[in-house]
Amino acid sequence: MNLEDRIATVSVRTPEGVTFSFRIASPVLRLSALVIDWSAIMVAGGVAATIVGVLRMVSSDLAGWVSAVGYFVLSLGYDIAFEWLWRGQTLGKRVLNLRVVDASGLRLTFPQVVLRNVLRAIDILPLGYFVGSVAALVSRRGQRLGDLAAGTLVIWEPREPPPDFSVLRSDKYNSLRSYPAAMARLRQAVSPAEARIALKALQRRERLDPKERLRLFSDLAAHFRGKTTLPPETTEGVPDEQFVRNVVDALYNSGNRKDLIGVRS
Repeated sequence: MNLEDRIATVSVRTPEGVTFSFRIASPVLRLSALVIDWSAIMVAGGVAATIVGVLRMVSSDLAGWVSAVGYFVLSLGYDIAFEWLWRGQTLGKRVLNLRVVDASGLRLTFPQVVLRNVLRAIDILPLGYFVGSVAALVSRRGQRLGDLAAGTLVIWEPREPPPDFSVLRSDKYNSLRSYPAAMARLRQAVSPAEARIALKALQRRERLDPKERLRLFSDLAAHFRGKTTLPPETTEGVPDEQFVRNVVDALYNSGNRKDLIGVRS
């Protein structure tokens, strides 16, 4: 495939009908993140080697067992653990604002995380990620073999200036505030990326064509209604745009604002 056919962004449409756009991480960024991760693993490996050396004076069998477990944890468990616990990020990816996401816009699953990392054993062949690099260059979306098999993408999430919360009109009545349990369920179900997208839609609503504005907020409202069961009083008779504003207000004014705008967990 011609390298000109590669794409810088990809748009995915969720089953709820909401479209998300992601920026594909460049090979340079991915390599830089890999170097950071390898450096972290080497430091951890040095600490593990010291521990094994001490244990060898006590029991060679115990030292051998700890060494074998440590090798597995550092060579494979590092990526799996961090990408699952940090929602698609390792230390290197977090530093450079990269993230592994599901290619279809769904929530990243544990089997996907395991599969893409187990296949590193093939991507790394014969040396220096040659197979994985070739696959990423050939793929229009920069996917190595592990990504292709797991249905994942590595995206770049550039840091953004603090958002303007004035559009939330927090002084206005919000029917969700009367149902703290429903708000808690929403905060569990909605990701930081989804919250930011909805906030941006509210910030840009005046620049949208009226028909596009209605369609956008209809899609967003349907998306959030499908996230969890909400009391009828919070949805019935509430216009789509107002419902989205209520949801975003509940998310950003819940004490978790830092998690939603500053920490990519």
